[in-house]
This record gives sequence, structure tokens and C-alpha cells, in this order.
Amino acid sequence: MKTGKNPRKYTGKFWIIFWLTAALALFGWYVFLQVKNRNIENLKPLTNILPVNSERKNELQVLADIYDKMGGFQQEQTFLVLFQNDMELRPGGGFIGSFGIVKTKNGKIADLEVHDTGNFDQSIPNTENPPAPIAEAFPFKGWKMRDSNWSPDFRVNAEKAEYFYKLGGGSAFAEASADDKSLADKSADKKNFDGVIAVNTDILNSILDITGPVKINGYPGQYNDQTAVLQLEYQVEKGFIQQGITKGERKNILGELAAVLIGKSRNFSISEQLELAQKIEEHLKRKDIQFFFKDEALQKEIDALNWGGRVKDSEGDYLMIVDANLNSLKSDICIRRKLDYAVDLRGENPQAVLNITYEHTCRAKDWMTADYHDWLRVYVPEDSFLLESSGQEGSVTLSNELDKKVFGMKVFVPIGEKKTITLKYSLPKEITGENYHLLLQKQSGSGDLPVKIDVRKKDGSEVSAQETLTGDREFSL
Repeated sequence: MKTGKNPRKYTGKFWIIFWLTAALALFGWYVFLQVKNRNIENLKPLTNILPVNSERKNELQVLADIYDKMGGFQQEQTFLVLFQNDMELRPGGGFIGSFGIVKTKNGKIADLEVHDTGNFDQSIPNTENPPAPIAEAFPFKGWKMRDSNWSPDFRVNAEKAEYFYKLGGGSAFAEASADDKSLADKSADKKNFDGVIAVNTDILNSILDITGPVKINGYPGQYNDQTAVLQLEYQVEKGFIQQGITKGERKNILGELAAVLIGKSRNFSISEQLELAQKIEEHLKRKDIQFFFKDEALQKEIDALNWGGRVKDSEGDYLMIVDANLNSLKSDICIRRKLDYAVDLRGENPQAVLNITYEHTCRAKDWMTADYHDWLRVYVPEDSFLLESSGQEGSVTLSNELDKKVFGMKVFVPIGEKKTITLKYSLPKEITGENYHLLLQKQSGSGDLPVKIDVRKKDGSEVSAQETLTGDREFSL
């Protein structure tokens, strides 16, 4: 088994190369890398002759812009990359266990460094008070990088993460932890980022779906698209002890796996490249990858495609449920959610009844699973008014955020049980039965969401819709 002078840096370097190789593949592999000697203005017209619909052409044009901004051709760019473990769900996608500082140029990774948030957060002073649910659930003081994604809006999270990076010393921290002066010198100019990118864990499954099962020298078993995430979680929490691996080297397996997958991806056929690009594009739509660029024109394009993880405005009705796993280990892998939403437009003030059902599908507590302790926030139109609630632990807090009314509450779901939260509230008078419109946004990392919508109009007629959401969805009923 390979070990190095600094296992954490070895692991982080290869793992970040793996994730960014996968992400950059999307921008390079459709058309762009095959004509990489042309400039970006010559690339855009190529999207117009591809045999795809107008929506797909628009997506490809934006991808060309992103590829250029990420150093696809000449300019060197620097990015903060947040790695979110959605088995421990947080409002922005998942627990941030590590982050990377990455430089890109000519479609490649020119330089990178990686940090464990547990180590980096020690350099952040306890000057920022954490949100009340975090302060109540955890014993540590201060708000830090690991919990910076407390908003469902990625731009808010990106700006907060960069703020904590600077508060923790930024490049000064990197310099102090560098193995040699050359790395310290490279770190000296990285306080200002050209963008922030968040990546969730499910991308690994997409890579393995194409490569097929892989083996890692020195480790038992095979890793495939159905079991790899759980196998890796077990390995770094329990398996390393049985294998006589030291705690400091327990995450080396991530680097080993990354190296195997990078090698395989470099030999992908054109059809496999296209398949990977299509899968990553789907991850963009599911918010498994979220972008924030300082280039406002480019960010506007990204937000229009819903790749920026923004909480949107709506001229009609609006709904978003946002969960935060607080001290429940990695239990989100066992949690299933379902929404039933009924709107009655017959009265002077339209009313809504929302039922959120949680099912804890695990059957026993173990090293990664516990009873589910959740902080739920429900985002609704700003002038809504809560009438009744049931199923939650304690009272409901009311606040306004991102131009929305927010109902916040504790949710407790024991292992093997179901829990339904019911909220009844009035909607703004402006929401009428004529051309009823609902924007339903989905939280990054929360998995597929079955939804049933029933609307009773002023004349007493009923309309309904039912589907499983993988991303944001607009309904006109």
C-alpha cells in the first residue's frame, strides 16, 4: 500500500484531481477539446450546427463560456472547491469535510492544495456566532468553514465560505502548513478566487457506472456504482483498524481509488466520454455541482440554466423544504422524503396544507446511523401566515430570508419509523385560481422527492399533479 510523508496531502491531491478531472471533462468533452486550438468565439457557432434542440444548444454555449472561464484556453483561474458529503445533509448540499484551492489553465489543473476543514477551522477565531440550531446541537464555539453552507442559496454559501477562508488566514494558513517553501510561495496569492464550486458525493457513482467495478491494490473487495460510497465510509471509519492501517493514513484509500479512476478515464472511448459528460450535465441539473463565478455576465448565464443553486423569485406560489442533519451521523442515506401539498383558492385568503413525510429506512443503530435529528426550514411566499402545525418537536420559529417567509422547526425521526410534519398556512391574496403557478425548488443533495399537488380552484374544480422531482420544477395548474 502506498504511503507518503504527508498522507492527508497525498489523499487530498489525488481526490481533488479526480473530481475536477470529471468536472472539466464536461466542459472539454462534447466538442471543445477536439477543437482546443480554436478560440472561444469560434467554438460557440459550432453549437448551432449540432443535432440538438434549442435548450441543449443554449446549455452547450454556456458550457463553452464556463470552460473558457475555468482556464480552458489561456487565462489561469483560481477556484475554491467545496466537497459536500450528502450522507450528512446540510442546507447547501452536505457536510463540508474538506476543500481545495485549485488553479486551472488550458483545460487542465495547473496547481492545487487541499485542506481538512477540521484542521483549517482551528485557525478561525470564534468571532462569528453560529445559527441557533447549530449552536444548540454541537458543543463547539463559533461558526466555521465546515458549516458555511447553512443557506439553501449557493451564492450565499459561496460568499460565506470565502469569508471564512480569509478569516482563517487564507494563504497564510496554507503557507504555515506547507511542506516546503515552493508550495508556500504558490499559496501566497490565493485569497481572491475567480469562483467557488461545490461538488456532492454522487458523482463518484456516475464514474463507476462507466468504468465498471474496480479493485484497489492492498484493499479487499471491489468498488462499484452501487456500493462504493458506503464501502469508502466504512473503510475510513472502521475497516482501517482491522487492516492495521494507522488513523493518519486511513483516508489514503481515497487517493488510491482516485488514481485508478483517473487512469481509466484517460482511456475512455469517445462514446464513454460523451456518456460521462451527459451524466455530469445531469448532476448539474440535480445541483450535485453548483457554480458561483465572480464574472457576473457568466454567472447570469449559469443561473438561467439553474446551475448556480440559487433560491429564485416566483410571481405565483413558492415552496422549498430544506433539511439540516444535526448530530445524526450519516443517517441521510436512510432517509426518504415525500411531499403532499394541497391549495384551496376558494376563500378570501387562499390556504395551503403541506404534509412532509420522513421515513427512516434503517432498522438498527450502527457506526454510521442514528435516530434522525433534523432542523427543517420551509420556504414559502413572503406574506404567508402560519395557522397550524403538528408533528414537529417544540414550537415553530418564524423568520424572513431570501425574500421568503421561513418556518423553522426541529424534526425527530427514530430509526425504522415514519414522521409526518403538517403545516397549514394562508397564502398571499395575489395567488388566485386564474393560471395558478407554483415554483417548487429542491434542496441540493436531498435525493429524489415524490410530490403530489392538489389545487381546488374558486369554482370548486380540482386539478392535480404528481411526479418524482430530481431538480427544481414549475407547475402551472
